[in-house]
Amino acid sequence: MSALTPLSVPRLPRGVRMRFDPVRNSQVLLAPERTFDLDEVAVAVLELVDGQRTIGEIAGELASRYAADKAEIEADILPMLSDLASKRVLET
Repeated sequence: MSALTPLSVPRLPRGVRMRFDPVRNSQVLLAPERTFDLDEVAVAVLELVDGQRTIGEIAGELASRYAADKAEIEADILPMLSDLASKRVLET
């Protein structure tokens, strides 16, 4: 797998989805035989992962939403998305 960049277009692979778990009372990422707990930042990012937007566009949307610097958001979300990709619950 190649390194993610702001031009990468992430998507959730087949069989992976984000759902609300009433037992945990929070959003989780469901994958075959695995569940990942998500914090508020991960939920905000993954809600924008649609296989259409680039990581840069996702960062721009979040920057607009939260009145924050796009470059800082990119720097924060790239490692998170790369980690999810290394666990095979995100692909480009």
